[in-house]
Amino acid sequence: MTDTIPHLSVPPSSVAELEAFIDRHEVRHHKIGVFDVDGVLRGKYVDRGKFLSAADKGFGFCDVVLGWDSADQLYDNTTVSGWHTGYRDAPVQLDPSTARLLPFEPNTVMVIGSFGGDYQAVCPRALLGSMVDRAAALGFSVKAALEYEFFVFNETPDSARDKGYRNLRPFTPGMFGYSVLRSTVHHELHHQLLDSMKSMDCEIEGLHTETGPGVIEAALRVDEARRAADKAALFKTFTKVLAQQRGMMATFMAKWSNEYPGQSGHIHISLGDAQGGTNRFFDADGEDGMSLLMRQFVAGQVKYMPELLAMVCSTVNAYRRLVPGMWAPTHANWGVENRTTAVRAIPGGDKGTRSEYRVGPADANPYLALAAALGSGLRGIEEGLTPAAPAQGNAYEQPGEGAVPLPSTLQAATQAFRGSAIARELFGDTFVDHFAATRDWEDREARKHVSDWDLARYFEII
Repeated sequence: MTDTIPHLSVPPSSVAELEAFIDRHEVRHHKIGVFDVDGVLRGKYVDRGKFLSAADKGFGFCDVVLGWDSADQLYDNTTVSGWHTGYRDAPVQLDPSTARLLPFEPNTVMVIGSFGGDYQAVCPRALLGSMVDRAAALGFSVKAALEYEFFVFNETPDSARDKGYRNLRPFTPGMFGYSVLRSTVHHELHHQLLDSMKSMDCEIEGLHTETGPGVIEAALRVDEARRAADKAALFKTFTKVLAQQRGMMATFMAKWSNEYPGQSGHIHISLGDAQGGTNRFFDADGEDGMSLLMRQFVAGQVKYMPELLAMVCSTVNAYRRLVPGMWAPTHANWGVENRTTAVRAIPGGDKGTRSEYRVGPADANPYLALAAALGSGLRGIEEGLTPAAPAQGNAYEQPGEGAVPLPSTLQAATQAFRGSAIARELFGDTFVDHFAATRDWEDREARKHVSDWDLARYFEII
């Protein structure tokens, strides 16, 4: 299916190159899109003339995509978008370098963009760009890679709804992490995922089954931070597309079952020199091969994690994952090669030494989560922070020196975020106020609903 789709090794850098590209590949259908505050891709088809005009001069996209939640319910507490704005068009600038032929649609190209003008301050993609620019101003380039766990089910959107999302049939049964048996028996799915993502320039570096029925983990190849986030956001979207085209469903929600660990979205970051050739996190003479710069970066990530957690764990469900013994952290702490801590320092030599921001769930908006992980680390460098001693062993039982418990609910995390001076310094008042309002809405929507747990616990006994 994907053999005829070329790999975009050198993406278009201008409108002229983009036009030549779509001519060369006989593109007949054109998609344009933006990612909203929840990391959902919103877009549409346009004809060739509109596509090239939008790539050249930008286009208007109804600002409702910044004024509603993932269920298309309108926020009643935001100022950036709402009935008071008349839901006018917000300016969007397309990025030709994001052009990709879609292996799921013949002769179809897609380009993504960022909000501009008055809306730039709340655009997730632009927000990450501002953190990359901040790093550049300090003399650093940024490399990043994201990895995701996702569950696959033998269900369709209709069957899942008909069942009320209960008694869903996993793609494979039982607990079988790193299974060669499962990946061989079901090689068609694994191969199609590998080939499709490679053709879209979202190459998967590693793919394996995880512990749980029907769960798979994919590690995306490292790239410049902005491109890494684009790849992560597109990977999530089109993995779901691929599954549904095969009569299945893939979910990236942080925790779908009480019986199994949650789904992570870990973020790997390293800083290089301005040319990107030297890993500034590596020091052959440093303890564990870590440079002073990396220690300052990790210290910033740990110090500001509780205040920025809402940007990373941005759903009510994400906090179901942050419980002891479920491969997700409960404290803001760090360790060397320690998978029970919130930040894992990975000594990987001059190429692979990096920080792994393990608090991230699979349902996070890649742009916002990476912006938080990067921005907090840069503040650690700017302030010359020194990290506490790394946690040793089981950090659930011994979280380490000075480790601060993470907020345990979205409401608590949002309150901390709204009141955070560092969040406002890094991301601006407009974004902080808008995003905090959207998380207040999310929490309020959740508290309206009676859960199965409520009924089972209180219906008869109380």
